[in-house]
Amino acid sequence: MKATAKNCRQCALLTCALLICSGRIVAQSVDVSARVELHDGDANTRAVSAREAVVWLSNVPGAEVSPTKTPLQPSGRLRLAQHNKSFEPHLLVVPVGSLVEFPNQDPFFHNVFSLFDGKRFDLGLYEAGTTRNVRFDRPGVSYIFCNIHSEMSAVVIALETPYYGISNARGEVLIPNVPFGRYMMHVWHQSALPETLNSLTREVSVYPSAASLGLLRLTQTVLAQTHKNKYGRDYEPPAPSIPGYKRP
Repeated sequence: MKATAKNCRQCALLTCALLICSGRIVAQSVDVSARVELHDGDANTRAVSAREAVVWLSNVPGAEVSPTKTPLQPSGRLRLAQHNKSFEPHLLVVPVGSLVEFPNQDPFFHNVFSLFDGKRFDLGLYEAGTTRNVRFDRPGVSYIFCNIHSEMSAVVIALETPYYGISNARGEVLIPNVPFGRYMMHVWHQSALPETLNSLTREVSVYPSAASLGLLRLTQTVLAQTHKNKYGRDYEPPAPSIPGYKRP
């Protein structure tokens, strides 16, 4: 029985691959779902739903069929505003090559920077009512901070695939209109360590009877709430002599 089920699955995958190659199934797709949970590694502790987890599907390296080669186009203006000493939104997923605006909507200066993985940049000091732009020209996860206000943080994830979803408050993820084929599945959540996230990366197959990625369980890690400024030092109050600066 197990061998028969396995053979049927292989036949279905082969049929989908052949039809994709022949151009007869290009328009056929399915909505892919998943659910993400966080737990602390203790079997006696109840898992909680993971909000703002990102799940995406990319090409399988070396695969002949590459459903994600469709050029990506940003939908509308992409903005990460600074307001009330926070970034809005906290999480932004964009296509690689996107230009993201960083408007300062606070009545004082900000200095947005990212000097870690992903896109590295430093926008310098800029005043209320002005905007700086960053083009995210490489795939990856960028952790964004302000060099003046240590409590400010955000994440920008630049992807080369249009097939991704962000979990809601119940940990539910929906990736719409995914063409049939083979993909590499990736997961990201701010509370999980990179090695935990990497362990979930795997090849998946999408076809009519396989539209769910199942339950994705992440081990939650208490990450440090503090970080260094762009000079690698602890944060200090900004000098009051900065022209136009208003201490918040």
